[in-house]
Amino acid sequence: MVVSLFRRSRSTSLSLALFGLSTMLTPLTHAETITVFAAASLNNALSDIGKAFEASHPGDKVNYSFASSSLLAKQIEQGAPAAVFVSADQQWMDYLQNKNLIDAKSRTNLLANTLVLISPSTAPMRTVALAPAAPWAKSFQGHLCMGTPDSVPAGIYGKQALTKLGLWPDLQSHVVATQDVRASLSFVERGECDLGVVYKTDAEISKAVHILAEFPATAHDPIIYPAALLPTNSKTATAFLNYLGSPDAQAIFRRYGFSPAH
Repeated sequence: MVVSLFRRSRSTSLSLALFGLSTMLTPLTHAETITVFAAASLNNALSDIGKAFEASHPGDKVNYSFASSSLLAKQIEQGAPAAVFVSADQQWMDYLQNKNLIDAKSRTNLLANTLVLISPSTAPMRTVALAPAAPWAKSFQGHLCMGTPDSVPAGIYGKQALTKLGLWPDLQSHVVATQDVRASLSFVERGECDLGVVYKTDAEISKAVHILAEFPATAHDPIIYPAALLPTNSKTATAFLNYLGSPDAQAIFRRYGFSPAH
């Protein structure tokens, strides 16, 4: 009986030792929190995508900083701790790539969008003609909200379109420059601006604005959203960037009116 207990004790000790060794040799999965810098127009869609990503990657967490692509690019240049950048235009992604501040191999064209002219939903004007010397533009006396035309992507696209359509000379003096496209939307929603130039995806999430016209795609540079990793060894950041192109994430983007980049 004594011998049996001794053998069982040695067997138990050996099992525990082997279990401890196997535990030490098994790689541990560490939860990670990443920060994604993204264009303001992506706020709703990416917020939903972040929740879906976290549900499929237990323990990992995605935080966001939404603003104009120009502001975010400048913050990244100054050392802001972002792991992924999603821009509303190629220009600001190019800006960072030229400074070797993104992982160029990870860069991908993620989405496309459309530019529209909006008014408060209570305004009497329901449609407008986007044509040179249009009577409404000649007589317009209100405020036109759009992103800052020399830096904010929606403003850059807007100025390009209004210029090509021959409307910029009549409207330029009425422009109220905003920090990003969501600020333009908010001003129009509150009736503080009579018109606004925003993305169609922004207009469609609001019940307080009405789409007066859609700008022809040929009137401005293609509205493409590139995405890229910042130089990092983060497996979660890589997984998240890959997830943005997944069928689940693309379905969410489509629900908010985005289309795939071509």
